[in-house]
Parts: sequence; structure tokens; C-alpha cells
Amino acid sequence: MTSSTVADYIEDVSPGSGALPPRARYASPDTKSLSLNGSWRLRVSATADAEDDSFAEEGYDAGDWAEVAVPGHWVLQGHGSPIYTNHLYPFPVDPPHVPTENPTGDHLRVFDLPSEWPSDGGAVLRFDGVESCARVWLNGTDIGEFKGSRLPHEFAVGHLLKPSGNVLAVRVHQWSAGSYLEDQDQWWLPGIFRDVTLLHRPPGSALDFFVHASYDHLGGAGTLRVDSDVDGRITVDGLDIDVATGESVTVPVRPWTAETPYLYDGLLTTEGERVPLRIGFRTVELSDGLIKVNGKAVLFKGVNRHEWHPEKGRALDRETMREDVLLMKRHNINAVRTSHYPPHPDFLDLCDEYGLWVIDECDLETHGFTEQAWRDNPVDDDRWTPALLDRAARMVERDKNHPSIVVWSLGNEAGTGRGLTAMAEWIHARDRSRLVHYEGDINCRDTDVYSRMYADHAEVERIGQELDGGTHKRRGLPFILCEYGHAMGNGPGGLADYQRLFESYDRLQGGFIWEWIDHGIKDERYGFAYGGDFGEELHDGNFVCDGLLFPDRVPSPGLIEYKKVVEPVSIDGSEGSVRVTNKHDFADLSAFAFQWSYQVDGETVESGPLTVPPLAPGESADVKLPAPPVESDGAESQWTVRALLAADTAWAPAGHVVGWGHIPVTARPLPYVSATAGPVLGERRITLGPASFDARTGELKSLGVVDVTGLRLDVWRATTDNDDGASWQTDVRHGLLWRKLGLHRMRHRLDGVELSEDALTVRTRVAPAAWEIGLATVNRWTSDGSRLRLTVSVAPEGDWTVPLPRLGIRFGLDASADRVKWFGGGPGEGYPDTKSASLPARWESTVDGLQTPYVRPQENGARADVRWAELGGLRIDGDPEFWFTARRWTTEQLDAAAHRTDLTPGDTVWVNLDHGQHGIGSQSCGPGPLPQYFLNAEPAEFSFVFSEAVFSETPETS
Repeated sequence: MTSSTVADYIEDVSPGSGALPPRARYASPDTKSLSLNGSWRLRVSATADAEDDSFAEEGYDAGDWAEVAVPGHWVLQGHGSPIYTNHLYPFPVDPPHVPTENPTGDHLRVFDLPSEWPSDGGAVLRFDGVESCARVWLNGTDIGEFKGSRLPHEFAVGHLLKPSGNVLAVRVHQWSAGSYLEDQDQWWLPGIFRDVTLLHRPPGSALDFFVHASYDHLGGAGTLRVDSDVDGRITVDGLDIDVATGESVTVPVRPWTAETPYLYDGLLTTEGERVPLRIGFRTVELSDGLIKVNGKAVLFKGVNRHEWHPEKGRALDRETMREDVLLMKRHNINAVRTSHYPPHPDFLDLCDEYGLWVIDECDLETHGFTEQAWRDNPVDDDRWTPALLDRAARMVERDKNHPSIVVWSLGNEAGTGRGLTAMAEWIHARDRSRLVHYEGDINCRDTDVYSRMYADHAEVERIGQELDGGTHKRRGLPFILCEYGHAMGNGPGGLADYQRLFESYDRLQGGFIWEWIDHGIKDERYGFAYGGDFGEELHDGNFVCDGLLFPDRVPSPGLIEYKKVVEPVSIDGSEGSVRVTNKHDFADLSAFAFQWSYQVDGETVESGPLTVPPLAPGESADVKLPAPPVESDGAESQWTVRALLAADTAWAPAGHVVGWGHIPVTARPLPYVSATAGPVLGERRITLGPASFDARTGELKSLGVVDVTGLRLDVWRATTDNDDGASWQTDVRHGLLWRKLGLHRMRHRLDGVELSEDALTVRTRVAPAAWEIGLATVNRWTSDGSRLRLTVSVAPEGDWTVPLPRLGIRFGLDASADRVKWFGGGPGEGYPDTKSASLPARWESTVDGLQTPYVRPQENGARADVRWAELGGLRIDGDPEFWFTARRWTTEQLDAAAHRTDLTPGDTVWVNLDHGQHGIGSQSCGPGPLPQYFLNAEPAEFSFVFSEAVFSETPETS
């Protein structure tokens, strides 16, 4: 092979050569298939032309080559390193050329045909995904090459097969012309990462077919027609259907929706084989300016989903895909955008089966061209249009028979151009039963949906009110946020505020959180690695970790929050009744059982069933609650009403909580301490009731037998990804301003320690170096002899132009403090704009259990609306309610950590009691917190009552 030959196909803008036309994916019980997944031999070269083609010949000795798993990526199996960039190409932008330094993996697999392999007919060799360019030989014969990493490619190979000793050779190049079309905010991971399969194709077998299954919501009838390249018959036993291919038949059916995913088993029978069909009857249309399915507008409560596994990258098995779908269903998610490429086809089977709306997105993104103002962008260069059309066709033809797919997406962040128009025109002509989406088409010239990313709440509301302007066509289209709520680190914030807008304006048909899972790579050094951890010369750091799941698929607080925000039933109430509203688009509430519980001081004292009618979608009912089962005796009391699955479903067991609401009954009495004990000055200590203080500084040293250290006003938090914001953000990025002001290195000046008859008062000024702003602080301590009350008064000085990160006190306890009990929001963390899922109740945890293990450590773990907390022998009651945080490292250590493994428990448990926290927002890619969630520097006063705590052995009952 000469170097010019190498360049001819690697840098050719065409999609490849030798592959069969794209078609629907299916399996038949009448035809054999042979999986070629498993152990392959691998040789990696630094350049594309370092080795000749001799490895593809029969008899080649590859005994000294490495072994790798296919599906897999060689850089995750010890051969080279992964690279993460968000949008910058990790090679010079000179389309269609790629560097000479082009890691190339030669793969070899020798296989025998099963003894029962038929001798009649042909065979097809199928690759479901190879990154980024592959050339294939079978038994020494070059059968073709292809690009389009996340798309299927098939080759006719029946004439080349022999009973044993078949040599399959695949040369995979990391970089190719196709790489310019695949700049998709993910790890660059070369390899054969999806299935490789040999399929027998008998004479008369179905070549391709298209299942058209529409639904008339007015008459309740479905119309079925299956167009097939080969004549045959269609039978659906459950519907008594038996018709020829190409013929239509209309019968009463149960429709398919994401809420009621009813599938009929059918059969396409041709002369050569039987093909099982899974048929879902549904009609997607653009009607009255809305996306409607079966005559009803739908509200997408969606996520963007990259394929990811922390050890295998994009080489997912079916059980991992099933785990994703089940987690989505259990967290009230109803839609998926397959960002930014078609997923493994098994995932779409699962979406059909369990019920998820799908926007299927083409394998296309050219985001890196934005660095040169989109000059030379392939999507506006006619030479690339055949490759774009090939990618569109391979997506549509493979996936067209999935009822879950309601929208085709042309791709993502690829600018605009003639190639996209050609794709849209082809898709519209090929499949009129679905809509076409592309976010970059701002005027909606080629698309059926007005789509945006990260529009802030105010703009979304203007769009909902149809005050946004735009072209005449755009003004008549539905709106979705194809990306919003950037789930990077702690957050995203503001989801409930977005959801209120979606539910207020018909035109707003929901959105898709960015994104489903953190793409951390399991790594002994760091726990999980992210961009830059593999020595990349260009990378975008932990921007690859922006999911609702941690890399090991543990739900983050963001996912728990999203589940609450998008729950399909709302429960609100007052004065002895509860209003239940069905927020489904299609299903009634007959699948739910409702249960009330009554809490006093956060502890459940009684519970029982609640009868709620099976409300139709959009309906509400006021349901009377029973009389309170006990007197509250002056304590805080509330009802909690939960909606549970009444019976097992395919995606969750009976009793699974789908939604909940809590209804306050009586307010809690605020803690009160009469100042009957006065401070006593000793030689080195001041005593006040059960407490002792340093006589010079007034610093609290102990309360009873509990030692306390370092109690002081605290305003700093380890900045979150959303605090710091994205580099391209034009709005204020508070994390950067906080550091500029020095809020992470505040100085504390002692202005006075004053003893009076009934109080110890300590005056301080807390301020950053180099600036004239500060916080005048007064700590006033009083006691009734057994309890200690601290009242903190804070007055800002100077011109504060930024909000505070937090405002409260922090102190240290001995490391033996471990068990935590509190009455407040839980069980997980919550911040001003992320606490919809915080249920007020009694909760218990360990200090370690309070931590949220973000891949890049940052502020985390605060429990919201805490009335009281117990830890390390102390009980703390708040006036008013407060945020509670406890951890085994300081905020400064947390702030300095880059990975989980940088955090080492110390000999002190650091406790924060916060009067306020700044909101979280979504500014790691989207808007910051809404103004109502700012913690502005204003005069404030708050109190805590400290007393000795005695833990009961009663388990958490909420």
C-alpha cells in the first residue's frame, strides 16, 4: 500500500465504497447469525501507512499481537490514550486533511462457520459502529472502506466465506475526513466499539421494509401498511390481520405512546424468511402549531444521552442500555435526544418496549469550525453533501420502524448550509410520518420545530407568549429547548422555574437536560478521570462530566431534583384537603395508589391510603384528608401525600414513588432561650452556662463535654462549575468575581469582647485583603444555664457589587463526630434553586454519607430548611431554618481538590450552619441563577441554639 493510496480513502470526503445500501435492522428466527464479538488481535501503529496490507492475507502470523475486546476502544485497553475536547478539533483544521500522526489499529479475527451454517444464499458482514474510518478485508480480499462512526455498514461476503479459517482483517484509523463531521463534545475513542455480525441471507429474504402504523385518535383505529423490497405477507395475530405487503388495513387498536407503550407482535413472511415485527400504532403531526401524537400535544421531559460506560466507553451492552432506560422511567423522564448520533439499535428497541419519546439525531457535528467563523464548514460545501446524505440515510433506514422515534434530528452544532438543507429534504421525502429538527436552523427554513439551547427563563417566557419575533414560519412552530439545565457538577438550578413556564404556555413543549451521564473514565489515580488527565495537549477539562448520573450510574442530586420537577402528578393542598392533578399527556391515574402520612416534628405518627379518582390527563380533583390523627401539642406538623405504583410494571415494582407533596398544618415553635445565666470571666476562660470561651478572643471552646474549634463567620464555598461559568459566557460569572474580591481568603479582625450581665458579645470585621468592603459582625451569646444561644448580626460595609456565596458560621468538632440526625429537607442536598426534591422530615446519615461525590469536587451536601440537627453530641436549633453541612475536610481543601482522590479525611469534622446560600443556576453552559436566588450582601440576623444531644436508636421513619 502506498501513502497516496492511504490518503485517497482516509481523506476522501465520500462516505466510502463497497458497502450495501442502508436498510432496516432486524433478526429472523429462520436465518443464522454469527457474532464476531470477542477477543481480537490488535497492532497499533503511530501512522496510517506504517504497515502494509500483508496482515490481511490468509496465514499471516499475528501471534505476538496484543489481544483486545471487540466491541471496544483500544485506547481504553492499554494502547494509547483517550482525548477529550468539547469542540476544538485535536488536529489542524485543514479539511479534508488529517495529520500523518494518525493512530491506526489493525484488527484480526479468525473464525469458523458453524457446522449448521446454510450453504444456500449469501451472507452479509455487518459493522454497527467503528471510529472513525475502517478498511475491511475478508480472506485476503479488500471488500471496502467506510466512515460514519456511529452508523451501520454492511458488506456482501457470501462468495468469500469458507467453512473454517476465515480471516477478517479491519484497519481502523483514528483520524479521517469523517472526523471533521464528528466533533461531538465527547472523548475521541478509536476502535470497533459496536457489534460485528455475520448474517446469513437466504434466497427470497427480506431486503428492506418500512412499517407504517398510524392511529386515528378520533375513531380509535390503526392503519397498517408494510412496504417491502420483497413481496410477502403481513400477519398480526392479535388483530386478525393477514394482508400482502404494500396493502393497507384499518382495524381498532390500542395506540402506542411513551406513557402507554403498547406493541403488537406481527410477522413479515417472504419466500425466504419470517421477520418478527414489533408494531406501535401512533401518528405524529405538526398541528395547530404544536407537536401532536395521536391528536394530543406532548410535553417532553427529556434528557440528552451520550452512550457511556466508565470502563468501556461507548461500547455498551444491552443490560447497561436497559439500566439507562429503567433509570429514566423511574425518574419520570419521558423523552431522549440521542445526542449527537444514532444510538446502538438495541437502545431504541428498549425505548419502544418501555416507552420513551425519541429524537434520533444524525452522526453529525462540525462545531470546531466556529473557531474560524464557520469558514470551510463541510455542511456548506457541496463536495461533502454525499457524505451528509449517506449519514442521514443510514440513520433513517436503520431506525425507521421504531414507534418511539417521533422526530429526526439533522445533527448538532454544525452551522448552516446547503448540505443540511439537502438532508432535510431527503428525510422529509423519505418519511412523512415524523418531524425534522435541527437547533442551528434559527429561521426554521428546513425544520418543523423551533429549537434552542440554554435560552434563559425570560427569553423562554417571551417565546411562550409569542413575543420573540422571527420569521413567519418560525412564529407558527412549537418550541423546545433541545438542551437546557446543564448538569455539570452541583446543579442544575432553576429547573422548577423552567417547568412552570413549560406548563404555562402551550407553545413550549418542554426540553432535554444536558445530559444523562458524566463521561468520567475509571482511573486508579483519580477515581474518575476527565479531560487533561491523559496528557492531552488540547482538552476541555471536566466539561465532559455534566450528567445527571455519576459515571458509575449512581443518580446525582440533579436527577433526584429533575424527577420531582417533572413528576406526572402534582399534589398540593391546604386546610384538610389535597388537590391532585394528572400531568400525563395520555394516561389516567388508575395505575397509581395514593397514601397519606402525618408527621409531627418530622416524624411519621400514622399513615393510610387515600382514595383518588382515576383522573384523565389534565384533570384535577380535591380530595379530603382525614382528621389529624394526633394533636401536635405545639410542634410542627404536616401531611405528606405520595403517589405510588399500584402494581408491578415493566420498569418499577409496586410501591415505587412517582410523586409526592407535603402540606403544612401547624408551624414549629421557634427556639427560645431565656438569658438567665451570665458570663463569668476567669483567667483564661469565660464561662457562660454550659459553654467556655477564650477570654481574649471570645472564641467558643467547648459546650459541655464537646470541644469546639474555629467558630467564625463564613462566606466562602468551594465554587461549583456553575458558579465559575463557561469561558464564553458574557453574563456575570460570580465564581470568578468572588475570587477576584478575595472572598476565599477573608481576614477576621477582632474589634471587641464585651461581657454584660446576661450576654457575651464578640464584635468582628470580616473582609478581604486589598478591598474596602467588609462585613461588620456581632456574635451575641446568651444562656439559660443548660442551653446556649448565638445571635449573629451582619452589616455589610462598603459597596458590595456581587452577592455572597454563603452566609453563616462554621466550626470544627472532633473526628469521632459521625452520626448525623436532622429535621429538615432531605434525604439529599438542596440549594435555593435545587430544593424541590427536599422533603421536610427526620433524616439520619453519617458524615461521609452527607457528601455528594462530584467527579470534580466542589460545594456539595447542604441540607436545606433544617429546623434542627444533631451531631457529635450537639443539638443545634435554628431561628430561622438553616442550611446544614458537615464534612471531614475544610472548604479550602475541597476548593483545592481536582479529583475525588485529592480529598483526605482529617481529624476534624467541619460544620457549616448557613443562614443563606447563593443559588446554583446552570452557568457552566447556560444561564446563572435567577435574581430571586441571589444571596445579596444585606443586613442579616439569625440565631442558633446549642444544647447537648442524646441520640435515640430509633431508625429514620420518614
